[in-house]
Amino acid sequence: MTITQGVRVRGAGRRFDDHQVLVDIDLTIEPGEFVALLGASGSGKSTLLRGIGGLDDGFTGEIVAPASKAVVFQEHRLMPWLSAWRNVALGLRVDQPRPRALAALAEVGLADKADAWPTTLSGGEAQRTALARALVREPELLLLDEPFGALDALTRITAQKLVARLWEQHRPATLLVTHDVEEALLLADRALILREGRIAEEIVVDLDRPRAVVDPAFVALRSRLLAGLGVATDTAPQRESRTETVSADEEFTRV
Repeated sequence: MTITQGVRVRGAGRRFDDHQVLVDIDLTIEPGEFVALLGASGSGKSTLLRGIGGLDDGFTGEIVAPASKAVVFQEHRLMPWLSAWRNVALGLRVDQPRPRALAALAEVGLADKADAWPTTLSGGEAQRTALARALVREPELLLLDEPFGALDALTRITAQKLVARLWEQHRPATLLVTHDVEEALLLADRALILREGRIAEEIVVDLDRPRAVVDPAFVALRSRLLAGLGVATDTAPQRESRTETVSADEEFTRV
């Protein structure tokens, strides 16, 4: 599928009662571009994503986005009374949804879980099923709202690698909301910092793919992004352990 439309946001704002959360937001996501949005908790990241996704009609300003879009949330939101393939096919308007759903599950490595119930899936498997449900519609716009936040560290690395591969294959315009600086730099073409209701800084991630967290250019961008978020840092990549740092590097250099 050829992606023909991206996202254009101009002068967008959102107020809740007497609290102005977002002010004069200008944002463009080109067709096939991967953009990460970071900021402190409560800065309005998910609010902006919901506005772009058409899930919040309380915005002022202009938001133009493809009609063909899909959202993956932190919670997988699978229907527990439907099997995995039926969750993937939910709302899919085709004559024979099962083959499409099975192909999508195979793409995320879950071909053998097609008839499994959501309660029998691990957290990573459930989130991969949610990703298959989003991609089976071949959206022009993919919105990811902290989709790996509930996963353990190693499962998160695997899920990030999967998203990188699927984005390379399908190339939807993608907006990722995340708190994870390294995740943003591993996946995105640009990283945006949301601060005081506005997009305060843009960092172009001009690195070849696949990316490695120990690459000096990656480390420099990481320090710059953390500084933009108001976090003092040294130059060393921060992972839960040295073993995990090596694992993350190895996982992404195999993409």
